[in-house]
Amino acid sequence: MGFEHESVLLSEAVSLLDPREGSVIVDATLGGGGHSEALLARGATVLGLDRDPAALAAAQARLARFGARFSSRQADFGSLGEVVEAPVQGVLLDLGVSSHQLDTPGRGFSFRAEGPLDMRMADHGLTAAELIEETPEGELADLIYQLGEERFSRPIARALKAAAPKTTVEAVKAIEKAVPRKAWPKEIHVATRTFQALRMAVNRELDSLDEALAAIPRVLAKGGVAAIITFHSLEDRAVKRAFNKLCGKEPDATPRGLPVMPTRAEPEFEALTKKPITAGPAELAKNPRARSAKLRAIRKKGNEQ
Repeated sequence: MGFEHESVLLSEAVSLLDPREGSVIVDATLGGGGHSEALLARGATVLGLDRDPAALAAAQARLARFGARFSSRQADFGSLGEVVEAPVQGVLLDLGVSSHQLDTPGRGFSFRAEGPLDMRMADHGLTAAELIEETPEGELADLIYQLGEERFSRPIARALKAAAPKTTVEAVKAIEKAVPRKAWPKEIHVATRTFQALRMAVNRELDSLDEALAAIPRVLAKGGVAAIITFHSLEDRAVKRAFNKLCGKEPDATPRGLPVMPTRAEPEFEALTKKPITAGPAELAKNPRARSAKLRAIRKKGNEQ
């Protein structure tokens, strides 16, 4: 099966990154290569990172025509600071799960098709089934509540531990039994939040995001842009908080009443998006999965020498 993925907020992200001949941009969540293809078409040199071997293989084939201007590496986006050796003009993160991963039953990401309860984006590490088996019930409940914002996290954790599911269908059945039928959400499947939490835990997605955000000030050259697309409130809050801090918009923690108020350092970054950019009606009609996407971007002040 080919690696198919509809790139979200493509034109908006490319416009903010402003690729041009000679600029180097890191697409730290390469996926099927849609964003990278658009950046390369504008003349940029792109380094693509992805932990999914299937994504890398598909992107390498898709982008081979760009020759040496495209290179790729199997790496988690959290290792951005370790992979990038010299300052670059752009960093792009498109978080979440790809359409290919969701639509391939053997990957175990979807509650709509039967497959092994895997959920790994990489080809190593604990599967979701192993995570359930090895995590104490209380910790599993906390994980489902924090990463999935699921209010029935405790009965769900109890049911999952009892069922010890090895497939997606077995996990869904355990979740359905744990949540009272009258409490099932109308807008989404009853297993949505739990599957999201398991996926994020298996792949350490929030930890990787924190690591990438911490690396951005060092890896970006002056005038460089960081653009991040999120699909979950926890991700968006982390990005918003980090970007506000870099742009000097965090609350002043200096105690009032001091005889001499310390001078605050000039912020190193400026915001390019006052509010997050979201998908318009045309994109939503074409790709409903874009409905929760939010794009934020900042620029490092100054001109590259």
